[in-house]
Amino acid sequence: MKIQTIAAGVRTSPARARAYLQDFHPVVHTLVLGTVLARAASSMSIPFLAIYLSRYSQAGIVGTSLIVGASSLAGTVGGFIGGTISDRIGRKTVMLAALFCWSLVFVGFGLARSPLAFVLLNLLNGLCRSFYEPVSQALMADLTPKEKRFKVFSMRYFAINVGVAVGPLAGAYFSTRNASMAFMLTGLIYFIYAVALQILLTRFGIRRIEGEERKDATFKRALGVIRRDRKFRYILAGATVGSISYSQMNVTLSQYLDHSFSNGVGLFGTLISLNAVTVILFQLPLTSLGGKRSPITSIVWGNLLFSLGNIGYAFSHHEAAFLASMFIFTLGEILCFPAGNLLIDGIAPEGMRGTYFGAQTLQNVGQFLGPLLGGVLLTQANGTVLFSVMAVMTCIGTWFYLRGDRLKPHPHPLRAAD
Repeated sequence: MKIQTIAAGVRTSPARARAYLQDFHPVVHTLVLGTVLARAASSMSIPFLAIYLSRYSQAGIVGTSLIVGASSLAGTVGGFIGGTISDRIGRKTVMLAALFCWSLVFVGFGLARSPLAFVLLNLLNGLCRSFYEPVSQALMADLTPKEKRFKVFSMRYFAINVGVAVGPLAGAYFSTRNASMAFMLTGLIYFIYAVALQILLTRFGIRRIEGEERKDATFKRALGVIRRDRKFRYILAGATVGSISYSQMNVTLSQYLDHSFSNGVGLFGTLISLNAVTVILFQLPLTSLGGKRSPITSIVWGNLLFSLGNIGYAFSHHEAAFLASMFIFTLGEILCFPAGNLLIDGIAPEGMRGTYFGAQTLQNVGQFLGPLLGGVLLTQANGTVLFSVMAVMTCIGTWFYLRGDRLKPHPHPLRAAD
């Protein structure tokens, strides 16, 4: 009897695997796999950019924060432009152009030495990211039935963290030996991914999937929709304020640890990997829990955990305490990020999904202001003050989300934008 049960399990496993693959379009699986490779490469270099700048330039803490924040400043405008263009001319062209340019940017990071060069490269880094990521999310939603989109966004987020689980450990290794090599390898991996994606998108006829070009997808129309959509504006405000807090993890936290611990770089790499491993282990149960509730409920609980994690950073003095704080912080991340994408997808009108996902990158204002504010607080005060303030900022962001959730979706937004 036991042997028969095992045999039945063996027979059904391939069937389950086939069913899972057939659940989503092959292009969706391609984008998910590419996300793993791309994030493994970028997390090998970008999280260590602040440390890299402090060693190879004379920017200082505040100057380094400004340089790192320049990426988000460029992305603030770039995502909206890229999303609107993708609604007009198609996702494929925008994504591939961004990826090929992105590969050159990472090579530039490995060669640059002057602060001005780093500023220009990080501006381009932000533009490439803001063109590629919202457009790829919109394409994944285009190719997926509405009832399965939460699962798609969760798959993408899971893929990001599989890549991030590996990258920081390699980045910590390179940062102590040959920091430039990490950026060079990242550029090479992005180039290979771009070539492979171009071949696969052509193979699966993505132009036919996207449909005809939309001549009515103009910047004037897109701005009109967003200007009139109060619900979207409140959600965007909540995400922006939350980004001010979240951005500390990739910028000021690394500098704080580097100056406060003898092995701060190694500890930071461990924390980033813990962040990714926690997502891999806990996303499935938390996603199942979140899928049974509204996106706003997941975001509120996630922000509460973000705040608790920041309080933990503020009062941690030992490695174990930082690890515990990162664990709590990451549970909040698991709840917030897929739910935030689903929230935007739910209010975006058909035909303007790229515009809305692109406009979502306006929250990068917070990613720009966050490192600047964090650098000032870290320089003028200390880590306790910095992360306590960020815990409060997260609570303020929650208020904006709740206020927006009470509003009804804007009626007939495409017509209102005429």
